Amino acid sequence: MKKIFVVMLVVAVVQKGFGWGATGHRATGLIAERYLSKKAKKKINTILGGESLAMVSTWMDEIRSDSTYNYTTDWHWTTIPDGGKYEDVESNPDGKVIMMIEKIIGELKRGGLGAKQEQEYLKMLVHMVGDMHQPLHVGKPGDRGGNDVKVKWFRTDSNLHRVWDSDMIDDTKLSYTELADALGKPGKDKLAKWQRGTVRDWALESVNYRPQVYDIGNGTLGYTYSYKYFAIAKERMLQAGIRLAALLNTIYG
Repeated sequence: MKKIFVVMLVVAVVQKGFGWGATGHRATGLIAERYLSKKAKKKINTILGGESLAMVSTWMDEIRSDSTYNYTTDWHWTTIPDGGKYEDVESNPDGKVIMMIEKIIGELKRGGLGAKQEQEYLKMLVHMVGDMHQPLHVGKPGDRGGNDVKVKWFRTDSNLHRVWDSDMIDDTKLSYTELADALGKPGKDKLAKWQRGTVRDWALESVNYRPQVYDIGNGTLGYTYSYKYFAIAKERMLQAGIRLAALLNTIYG
């Protein structure tokens, strides 16, 4: 009974506490799988021992309960002031998601890693690319990525970060496979556009969504807020999956 409770607690934390939540991260992983080259897909399948990108996408949240991985605590986010760029604050200790994505891409491209290290780096990359596309994981100083912005989601106490991580997604009542399907596919021109740019360019997109994200009125959010802004969340999840696939095709394809 105790073991069952612990498992349920871990699942609840993953779903409600971090990143896009389990549903959003897994949808992003599934989308990435759909855009992998055959060569990359085969190599990734070997590295992950048959696990899918969708299933490993939440691993980096799951290891938060393991002190062995305490060094990754601030790899999920970064802080960039309004009107600023990452280059202006890259020595800032407030979050390392961009730095670590760039580092891991370089390490995976160079190769020569042990099997365990390569597998863990790959799982981390899958997760962090998803995190970086959630606008509040590229946060502004002072409110911990919206965690300190208390709001009500319908009648339930929440915070702005959680609204973007999971509240809007959970209200769709979709599984991750259904969500991935619902996000659709970009046209050829948009696909090519999204695949261009750098990790830093993609992070800056998150910064540029702040006016919409923080448009919270009196702090009671629900249908109107979701109607106006859930489209941004959907596009960011789709972009994350497509861009993750592009990175993995470059590394392994």
